[in-house]
Amino acid sequence: MNALRAPFRHCPACARGSVCVDTRVFLCEHCAFRYYHNVAAAVAAFILHDGALLLTRRAHAPAAGTLDLPGGFVDPAESLEAALARELAEELALAPLPATPRYLFSVPNVYEYAGVTYATADAFFVLDCVTRPALAALDDVSETLWRPLAEIDLAEIGLDSAREALRRFRGS
Repeated sequence: MNALRAPFRHCPACARGSVCVDTRVFLCEHCAFRYYHNVAAAVAAFILHDGALLLTRRAHAPAAGTLDLPGGFVDPAESLEAALARELAEELALAPLPATPRYLFSVPNVYEYAGVTYATADAFFVLDCVTRPALAALDDVSETLWRPLAEIDLAEIGLDSAREALRRFRGS
């Protein structure tokens, strides 16, 4: 896992340039301002139908062009389940959800975006769909694909946590 980098170069309190980094705590050596860069929550879904898994192709960085599971970050004051429903609607026009999501497990991750390194806890859910849902590639998804679970090449999965989650899901 990559080491966290300060999300800023100057102290937000005194504007001086020296900020001490200690794993997740950023401490200004001049005014003692403390900032805790806590873990961000994210969600993703294993959407299954007739032995096939829904994969998305990432439209933007990080890992643009690679395969992924649909999902995204949890907004403030939002539950994991609400975030999952919102992300699936935003990315796939999947509303209402075609099945009840069931929590599986979480995987720690490091997400690099716009020069900031975010430590995340990615929560994975499964949706077993009786009928194949109608989908649209929206937001940061360029394409949707259905693949038999056993035929998915882990090297095509762009993000470490999604790759690890798929490995664990196939092994269960």
